[in-house]
Amino acid sequence: MSTPYPFTAIVGQDDLRLGLLLNAVSPAVGGVLVRGEKGTAKSTAVRALAALMPEVSVVSGCRFSCDPAAPDPACPDGPHEAGTGVSRAARTVELPVGASEDRLVGALDIERALSEGVKAFEPGLLADAHRGILYVDEVNLLHDHLVDLLLDAAAMGASYVEREGVSVRHAARFLLVGTMNPEEGELRPQLLDRFGLTVEVAASRDTDQRVEVVRRRLAYDDDPDGFAARWAQEEGALRARIAAARVLLPEVVLGDGVLRQIAATCAAFEVDGMRADIVMARTATALAAWAGRDEVTAEDVRQAALLALPHRRRRNPFDAPGLDEDKLDDTLRDAAGDEGGNDGDGDDEPDPDGPGGGDGGGGGVPPQDPGPEAPDRSGDTGPEQGGEAPAQGRPPGGGEQQPVRASEPFRTKMLSVPGLGEGAAGRRSRARTEHGRTTGARRPQGALTKLHLAATVQAAAPHQRARGRSGRGLVVRRDDLRQATREGREGNLVLFVVDASGSMAARQRMSAVKGAVMSLLLDAYQRRDKVGLVTFRGKDAEVALPPTSSVDAAAARLESLPTGGRTPLAAGLLRAHDVLRVERMRDPSRRPLLVVVTDGRATGGPDPVALAARAGRLHAAEGTASVVVDCESGFVRLGLAAQLARDLGGSAVTLDELRADSIAGLVKDVQAAGRAA
Repeated sequence: MSTPYPFTAIVGQDDLRLGLLLNAVSPAVGGVLVRGEKGTAKSTAVRALAALMPEVSVVSGCRFSCDPAAPDPACPDGPHEAGTGVSRAARTVELPVGASEDRLVGALDIERALSEGVKAFEPGLLADAHRGILYVDEVNLLHDHLVDLLLDAAAMGASYVEREGVSVRHAARFLLVGTMNPEEGELRPQLLDRFGLTVEVAASRDTDQRVEVVRRRLAYDDDPDGFAARWAQEEGALRARIAAARVLLPEVVLGDGVLRQIAATCAAFEVDGMRADIVMARTATALAAWAGRDEVTAEDVRQAALLALPHRRRRNPFDAPGLDEDKLDDTLRDAAGDEGGNDGDGDDEPDPDGPGGGDGGGGGVPPQDPGPEAPDRSGDTGPEQGGEAPAQGRPPGGGEQQPVRASEPFRTKMLSVPGLGEGAAGRRSRARTEHGRTTGARRPQGALTKLHLAATVQAAAPHQRARGRSGRGLVVRRDDLRQATREGREGNLVLFVVDASGSMAARQRMSAVKGAVMSLLLDAYQRRDKVGLVTFRGKDAEVALPPTSSVDAAAARLESLPTGGRTPLAAGLLRAHDVLRVERMRDPSRRPLLVVVTDGRATGGPDPVALAARAGRLHAAEGTASVVVDCESGFVRLGLAAQLARDLGGSAVTLDELRADSIAGLVKDVQAAGRAA
């Protein structure tokens, strides 16, 4: 086993280290979600924490790590008699992104359960992680149903496996740590709320600090054991401090004054539910114990708010995490004033030996995403092309126009891909999935995961006499078992092809177009889709964003999208064809939905309209489901977008019709067009 990188040798990343240490002191805090760019020591810190965790005493031979002082009465390996056990290091269990449900929660042997009445249970990763650390790298890429199971177990402290009337329960209390790169997609707000704390990490921009990071890493790679030995004293001191804080934790007093500050803070920042209040109380208590105090102060509450609230204030993927620290300080002062100023007034100097130790231990507001850079507007000249009246305030001349902001997003009608797919679980199009309503049965291919009981009994029934059945029990063999086939919903690849030419450049019009695409992006986020963005203007088309699960990245690119120039519609469709061709090779099970946002005009080159029609028929020939969002406005309408939709073998919908509350039947139109193609 390789020597882990020492926790105390990590340079910077104060918030990350503090969040992990507080959970080591009090696992009841609820785990920590670490968000940040790649290469910022997220995984290194989590793996290094395991070496600091106190050893655990377990019942010898128990696969579920029962505590010999208080064994779990429902343990599948029990019952155990209270007594002495064996000590071992706390485990760090890693959950792979591609893990199955059985690998996570464990699996029942259905064949033995039916034929022998035996609850033969193979423990999963939740059992392995009991009384240790469960680490999920790239948790945002984990299937939603696995995240639900994981967080339910973390919240209840137990895992339940129930199949066809056979039930197994075992304890599952662990320190949950998830890491993610927001560029690869966000977690749902409901799942974000289930993590106790969140920290944002980013690479330091300080030259000296970066030099020290490289120096230590090279030294570790050259001699891991020697490097760890040089940090052994610091590691031992930190391990002892964690143990002391755990002993002190039950003695820490959480006064009414600080409880009022906690409640006032959660109310002021309008967080949903009561989980935030509870997490803040537990975090503030852990902070006091970590600082060696037996009473929670206002500074502990402030620190707890910075760790526990930012991710709970997100309402959609376009909201940046973070807190207004001035508002936080005012809220704490007001709440303390209501109590006569007891428990601190929020202006106390932080204890240098308090949270984070004396080495700058974190707790500041997570780094804020500044969003897309403001475009260079010095060269914004030129009238739009395509016959629209110039917008007020637009500089005269020819060429690119400055970006305009999107209008307010709205709830869109559901667009879906016709037919029955087999892609990743999601919420858009019909598909064969592991979860959903049962539609039939088949022989299992590999391990049995979802038993179809009625079909299994029907398959076994004709052979009972030949198998010598004498009692009431059914004699079942492996050949009799039937796997349930289920139908649910899948996520798709929604590829947006957006016209950014001069004909779209009128300010109000482009603002409405961006608002519509932003609304569709929000819908794609809610339905677990991947998204991509192709834009066309001037002489060519470009892939503004390759297919990704990060809809907020797509939103940022859309906001900064400039407009102007000619309308190379054919180039945009051909570029989209190239993107889809590559994605079909990468992920053949994920079906695409092409959304073309244009007024249908095509300019530039010889016979641009005919070229666009041929490019559209190329998509139709490959069976790509498509929708054209018709952006044409004014009294005189040419109907070019509707013609493009016919060439694509899809349907056309106006911006007004895209709204969910406008007209009914859009989904039927899309599906009918797909069947006709």
